[in-house]
Amino acid sequence: MGGLTRRDFLQSSGIGVGLAAGAGLGWSGCAGTTTGDLASKSSGRRVVVIGGGWGGATAARYIRMADPSIEVVMIEPGREFISCPFSNLVLSGQRTIESLTLSYDGLRGRGVTIINDTATAIEPDTKRVRVGRGYVAYDRLVVSPGVDFQWEQVEGLEAAKDTVLHAWKAGPQTVELARQIRAMEDGGVFVLTVPPVAYRCPPGPYERISQVAWYLKNNKPKSKVIVLDANPNIVSKTALFRAAWQAYPNIDYRASQKVIAVDTSTREVRTEFDRVKYDVLNLIPPQRAGAIAVQADLVGADKRWCEVSHVTYESVKQKDIHVIGDATTGLPVPKSGNIANNMGKAAALSIVSLLNGKPVPLMPPGNTCYSWVSDKEAIAVVNAYKIENDKVVQIEQKLTPAQSVSVAQRAESWRQSIWADMLS
Repeated sequence: MGGLTRRDFLQSSGIGVGLAAGAGLGWSGCAGTTTGDLASKSSGRRVVVIGGGWGGATAARYIRMADPSIEVVMIEPGREFISCPFSNLVLSGQRTIESLTLSYDGLRGRGVTIINDTATAIEPDTKRVRVGRGYVAYDRLVVSPGVDFQWEQVEGLEAAKDTVLHAWKAGPQTVELARQIRAMEDGGVFVLTVPPVAYRCPPGPYERISQVAWYLKNNKPKSKVIVLDANPNIVSKTALFRAAWQAYPNIDYRASQKVIAVDTSTREVRTEFDRVKYDVLNLIPPQRAGAIAVQADLVGADKRWCEVSHVTYESVKQKDIHVIGDATTGLPVPKSGNIANNMGKAAALSIVSLLNGKPVPLMPPGNTCYSWVSDKEAIAVVNAYKIENDKVVQIEQKLTPAQSVSVAQRAESWRQSIWADMLS
């Protein structure tokens, strides 16, 4: 493993740090690279990573760190990393999108070749990935595609998806939704819809509600937030969010209100029981694994999420393909950035071990998740897991007793630490 011991790897990876804290093709990184250079393989080992988010970037970094003799190629259409965690603060004006945008230069410095394009197909039989007009061959493949949206689940949404914002992938839509909130007249109605589980970041919609409600309370006191939640109750940190919302009488929370249609001409959303008018609409659609996972038949019988080994994150359907992050199912873990980061580390160490003919060590994930409920206060949950009989099992969950400034300060430290862990 290139001189890096498992002990060194674990210490450098920060596994367990979360527990402590919670208590056209653009080729870069390899001069002169062409599609022809990567379409076939030499005698060396190559791992291709699809997706440069919390899971993919981490996997690319840790494979190179664990064994620099393994070539790593990361395929990611975005030229910069934009963090979804903390992006709700852009809506309340507490952050800018630029403050959540980071360079991939640290990965390039570790020798990761980055292809700024979209992987359009995986060919497991020939062990190659289609990119643009060319292919990239691999020995092992990491698929970390995040989520895509099931537009067809909401009548009228497919036609309106460019104007009805989800802002569930941080970037231009986040900025535009913030602009719409600021442009809304005092007395306007902001409607947010929460999709049925499972979806990316279970507490994310409720943090967003808190941030928008805080902004409206302080800037547009006649306005209100209507929440149409498809689920029977707040999905995550339930009691903590309900306590925080006592400060926001402008929140009208409605459970078991699955949105089934949207009409932009009348500015109305329809649930199974009601019709709701809006001035600004944030419709978060139902979700599934990213399109490339569906194309490659990595999803299970539900046609939504990918089932994987709890030890190596190798697909149960396709040999030599590892799936990590929000696209996975079958694990008792949330779809969070911290989980994707830990999956990236475990998959990296598994791949390096497998390519070197060594036993795969057990690396259970961990999760720390912060949610901001005002401009200065946050809440948090910490989950600990073990691997038992080759399955991930939760052994502990701890919640902060209440919202506080100190939790928000820990969130800031966590952010800086985990970003460095992924991208430096």
